[in-house]
Amino acid sequence: MNSRWNRMRIWALATVVALVVGLGAGWRGAAVLGATREAENAALEAAPNANLELDETAAAFALQKQLIAVYERASTAVVNVTSRIYGSDAFMQTVPQEGTGSGFVYDRLGHIVTNFHVVEDAEEVIVTFGDGASYDAQIIGIDPITDLAVLQIDAGKDLPTPLELADSDALRIGQFVLAIGNPFGLDQTLTTGVVSALGRVIESPQGNRFIGEAIQTDAAINPGNSGGPMLDLAGQVIGVNSQIISPSGANAGIGFAVSANTVARVAPELIANGQYAHSWLGVQLLPLTPAGIEVLRDAGMPLDVDEGLLVVEVVKDSPADLAGLSGSSRVAQVGNTEVPVDGDVVVAINGQAVGSFEDLTVYLETKTRAGETVQLTILREGSEWVIPVTLGVLPRES
Repeated sequence: MNSRWNRMRIWALATVVALVVGLGAGWRGAAVLGATREAENAALEAAPNANLELDETAAAFALQKQLIAVYERASTAVVNVTSRIYGSDAFMQTVPQEGTGSGFVYDRLGHIVTNFHVVEDAEEVIVTFGDGASYDAQIIGIDPITDLAVLQIDAGKDLPTPLELADSDALRIGQFVLAIGNPFGLDQTLTTGVVSALGRVIESPQGNRFIGEAIQTDAAINPGNSGGPMLDLAGQVIGVNSQIISPSGANAGIGFAVSANTVARVAPELIANGQYAHSWLGVQLLPLTPAGIEVLRDAGMPLDVDEGLLVVEVVKDSPADLAGLSGSSRVAQVGNTEVPVDGDVVVAINGQAVGSFEDLTVYLETKTRAGETVQLTILREGSEWVIPVTLGVLPRES
């Protein structure tokens, strides 16, 4: 069974590669990408009925040829990012401290996309290409919440062709991916794998925030890969390598990338304004567990739900305040614990249920923009209300 499946998989990949190469190796932009994805879908659907005796060596070489083509085209636009801060040693001598990561050329104006955590607190940033050419870089914009940053260099006519962003919403689990970066300082390293999962939610470098739409992969991602591109077989960026889960700190087969659609949403604002305008309600919330709901019921608060978010406090003059949301008005003593009660309970936004702070923040990040009006479904004194709230811009200190 496993052998048969492996042959089917190789046949499908070989068919995709053959069609991609026949269309010009995928370097003709969005039209070719669309054709590549259509070919991949057709190959996957046809695989069960295919001739499984296809020459597997030829299939493997066809896939190998495409991987080489993607690497040779894309690697020229992948950079090593060195960040420096300066401190003092025991003799009060100035000593530079360095960190390294990766990045890629985003546009023809010399903008480089990388992770925020790669350049966090940097006093000096140097961008180095695979051919050894180095440039001083200016930090144009940062967004700690999505872990993205945009740099800019002046490479003139020597600037490599920028990498194009794919539509990450079109990704499928099992799709072949490539990661290029500088793990452990080993520049221009290529690793491969597949999309292991989609729509993951990962922690943001900024506390108590989350990044939605993250892509999980088994392609090897190690320290130094951060900020580098994750690519599809058409050579387009599907994500920015950002995090790993590993007891040892090295690759364990579980890596995450910030999606290309997040980059497409955030990077233009970082270039234009230096920061991204995140949607903001202006409330302090307490997620309600079944046990917590029972405690609130015992304290006299009528609740006919299994989950939700208790509004503990409303920031004065915030969007929530202007819309009329109410925070907790009293505190009940439950055992040795004081519990806030009687505030509004948020149970949905625009009709989508929210049972945790993570649910709400990911929805605000991925589905809304500051200035838009959302419909909050709340429970107040046992009755359900739908309240329109016009979202504000998250204050920087938040």
